[in-house]
Amino acid sequence: MAFDGFVISNIVTELNENILNGRIYKIYQPEPDEITLVIKNQKQNMRLHLSASPSLPLVYLTEESKKNPMQAPNFCMLLRKHISNGRITSITQPHFERIIKFTIEHLNELGDVCQKYLIVEIMGKHSNIIFVNQDNMILDSIKHISANVSSVREVLPGRVYEFPPSQDKIDIFSVTLDILMEQILSKPLNICKALFSSITGMSPFLANELCYRAEIDGNAATSSLTIDEKSALYREIVRLKDQIEAKNYQPNIIYENEEPKEFSCFPIYSYEKNTKKNMDSISQVLTSYYLEKEKFTRIKQKSADLRKIVQTALERTSKKYDLQMKQLKDTEKREKFRINGELIQTYGHEIPEGAKSYSCLNYYTNEEVTITLDETKTPQENSQKFFSKYNKLKRTYEALSTLTLETKSDLDHLESIASALSLADDEQDLSNIKDELMDYGYIKRKGKKGNHKSAKTKPLHFISSDGLDMYVGKNNYQNDELTFKFANGGDWWFHAKNMPGSHVIVKRKQEDMLPDATFEEAARLAAYYSNGRQAPKVEIDYVQRKELKKPPKAKPGFVIYHTNYSMMSFPKIDGIQFVG
Repeated sequence: MAFDGFVISNIVTELNENILNGRIYKIYQPEPDEITLVIKNQKQNMRLHLSASPSLPLVYLTEESKKNPMQAPNFCMLLRKHISNGRITSITQPHFERIIKFTIEHLNELGDVCQKYLIVEIMGKHSNIIFVNQDNMILDSIKHISANVSSVREVLPGRVYEFPPSQDKIDIFSVTLDILMEQILSKPLNICKALFSSITGMSPFLANELCYRAEIDGNAATSSLTIDEKSALYREIVRLKDQIEAKNYQPNIIYENEEPKEFSCFPIYSYEKNTKKNMDSISQVLTSYYLEKEKFTRIKQKSADLRKIVQTALERTSKKYDLQMKQLKDTEKREKFRINGELIQTYGHEIPEGAKSYSCLNYYTNEEVTITLDETKTPQENSQKFFSKYNKLKRTYEALSTLTLETKSDLDHLESIASALSLADDEQDLSNIKDELMDYGYIKRKGKKGNHKSAKTKPLHFISSDGLDMYVGKNNYQNDELTFKFANGGDWWFHAKNMPGSHVIVKRKQEDMLPDATFEEAARLAAYYSNGRQAPKVEIDYVQRKELKKPPKAKPGFVIYHTNYSMMSFPKIDGIQFVG
């Protein structure tokens, strides 16, 4: 993620547009390192959230109201004493750093107009919220930094406030072509690192984007650049400066497999294959990004145990299946033993005593064969020996023919559960998958079977461009419910061919065929919600629901059909309307 000086500049622009000249109505401190200001501006209340959390420092406008402690902390009480009903007269970003400075005008005890400064430093574990008077003296801070903690800068009441050390970086507005060539690209580093280590507020993410726009490899050494490439990079830096000066921000989130991967305040071209979602404000981006990121992280953590159980069962079942298939292949020579036994019975009177082999005509193929014999046994005993081997392999073949089908069914079932785990997006989905694992003995059930069943979850619902409802199952039980209970005989069913994936049902409104666009969109959904999601194209089978059958004792989500159509589809769902 790129919470850098450029995102801060977008935040400052947004705050100036929304809360400049607003009055601070209420002040809360919901967490030890967080402040919420309720600001009245043009008869509208807005909540400004300031966080100095070491893991997630943020500044954004929000409508969310957090629960506050019964007793306000000292820092919160100090802010209330000095700046309650104060007016925000200025919001700036000093030196293009990850710092936001709020200038607040208020009346003191004597009724005189005074100024105070609330300074928010967004710097990872060193983040802080510092309250400063008009003489630049620190009144207090949400985190106290003594000389024992930092030898560079103390942040304590009574000390003079100083901005964090600049680390000799250059403001982007001061970068010229000569400075780029002589000071930045002269460093013995790769190009990306030279940029973000030299320019104030620039992140590795944005440095890589600039290199991509200039069509150069950001991982290449600075010494490898030609004059033309350096000029191309400078042109991109100028273009970025122009966007900032014009306040031409375009907040967006970049997704990878539906999971938020990055966010930015500028269009990002280096992630051209990823899904991008533009938003109206950077506050919306930050709120959505971190909420969705936290949700995915939480689901991954909660599903870790289930994933481990499924992966272990998959490995065990896969090894079992491979061994059974090897044993089944070994039974292929059983017919040779039977024929050898028959040939010895037929030609036994011609075989001399003590012979180690015998050649004769195989009357099944009209070819001469040589049979290896045990010279210590009679022809009849050799024949019985071959028949004994044949019978043993025949029994093995008959047993394995059934066992391999059962094991392959278990393997397919586990792969479908693994696929369902990748689609799970809330705890209820995980609970349904856990029920299935318990029902089939992969997890030991506590209590009697049938007790404590999880509530059923709803399938994903999309609307096609022709206005038809399309539903996507997220797990095996849901697939069964969707296909055999929810769908009517004339509805259409889509599924990725020969791989685990979701059942997709398209509800028909009339008796005629579906429109071509709906066929294409339903196939894209089936391709995307399958194990073929990363493939360039996926083959999709589609058929009317009435053609599907559920085999007796089949695992959930498994169906058979003998008449179907097929089409190749891209596993992309961009542009398909999602309902919920």
